[in-house]
Amino acid sequence: MDSRSATVAGPGDPGRADILASHGIEASDVEAVNAASRRSFYKKREKIYPKRVAGRFRLAKWVVMAVTLIVYYGTPWLRWDRGMGAPDQAVLIDFPGRRFYFFFIELWPQEVYYITGLLILAALSLFLITALAGRVWCGYTCPQTVWTDLFLVIERAIEGDRNSRIKLDRAQLSVSKFGKKIFKHSVFLLVALLTGGAWIFYFADAPSLAKQLVEFTAPMEAYIFMGVFAAFTYGLGAIAREQWCIYGCPWPRIQAALTDEDAMAITYRFDRGEPRGAHKKGESWDGRGDCVDCRQCVAACPMGVDIREGLQLECIQCALCIDACDAVMTKVGRPSGLIAYDTDVNIARRQRGEKTSFRLIRPRTIIYAVLLAVVGAVMLTALIKREDLDLSVLRDRNPTYTLLSSGEVRNGYTVKLLNKARLGRSFILTIDGLDGAELTGVGLRDDADGGLRVPVDGDELRSVRIFITLPRMAVTSESLPVRFVIHPDAEDDAVAVDSVFLGPKP
Repeated sequence: MDSRSATVAGPGDPGRADILASHGIEASDVEAVNAASRRSFYKKREKIYPKRVAGRFRLAKWVVMAVTLIVYYGTPWLRWDRGMGAPDQAVLIDFPGRRFYFFFIELWPQEVYYITGLLILAALSLFLITALAGRVWCGYTCPQTVWTDLFLVIERAIEGDRNSRIKLDRAQLSVSKFGKKIFKHSVFLLVALLTGGAWIFYFADAPSLAKQLVEFTAPMEAYIFMGVFAAFTYGLGAIAREQWCIYGCPWPRIQAALTDEDAMAITYRFDRGEPRGAHKKGESWDGRGDCVDCRQCVAACPMGVDIREGLQLECIQCALCIDACDAVMTKVGRPSGLIAYDTDVNIARRQRGEKTSFRLIRPRTIIYAVLLAVVGAVMLTALIKREDLDLSVLRDRNPTYTLLSSGEVRNGYTVKLLNKARLGRSFILTIDGLDGAELTGVGLRDDADGGLRVPVDGDELRSVRIFITLPRMAVTSESLPVRFVIHPDAEDDAVAVDSVFLGPKP
């Protein structure tokens, strides 16, 4: 007779609870809502009641949640002195002024490529982290996870832990139940409104807008966008929760292409845990696995997953099942780590009796790291060499050129000069590549060096009309290259833009 058979009890067997109670373990009858065996093309949603657990990963999640929430809610209130006439909000997306401020960095619409580079850096960082440790982004820092965690904290504070919440939902409607539900959702809505309000603070001066919101003098657009973001926060964090992660988010499907058998993932070490079954205190562990089938890992999972069924799409790798299992292993006197961050390769090695190791440096991670370093270096170099002036040249298309009565050929151009400095400056505009050409401008005076002097106010974009006139004999081709050069007066820095001078056939 198998030594395991004497201690095995099914989930619904009351003897199972008594056996586990000998270790001080609560036996849970929870079924994995998103178990692989229960999947179908469509099924009605079953509410998940995650049980609160304590441990190192739960502590890490508390810290990450606190930091991310403080950063999100607090950043709009940080001040940064940029001088007179400039906004002093550290992080500000200024649509009326067409500017993005990030501490000492100030970006113009023409510099949107910096935002593109930042998004590429974020994507590569996510790829690298996923290749190393799986879906830790989903489990710790994803806004959906952070705000769902926040709403669960509120829910537990009002309705109690898992068993109390289940009991409350199954109870008949009463004054007490109605009051708790109304109070809970009122707090949810308050958090959602604060979240929506914090978001719009990134687009206007936070103290001024906050005062206007309270006094009901803010622009209608502010209330509309605040309401929209509040509705999304409430709908996703308080109502949808894990449903968004499973059905709405594409990342669970994408991340499968970014991992391999060496990537760490939350893993039930079946080679150690099976055969599973309830264990009575004092009995031998011979011929049985370490899993006592208490289902605390399932009860703690916010996604309704039984990790013992293997890696699943629904698992966000929050590691709460690890904390729950480690607590049980401590009570039964077995080593922790029955559920742990592990790799498929290591499980196969343990089954063969080989030493395990984590292969963090491999072709996939090297490629991601190199790409991350290259893009980061390019971004940093671009920021360091960033000019505080910009030049664009648009040649007239109709007519492409004009034949003057004197026989000369003239081209017209619209030249735009952007002065990113706070103070007004005077620029010298010259051209290179056309010998004998005459440069004139509407409303501009000539400079002693043969160029045109163009004054531009601080933080301003000025558009001027420029004409280049060339003797007919100097037009040796239908298209001649010309370079426009602009540099600040008494400064060596210059910005050049290439264009063409068009004329008739020679």
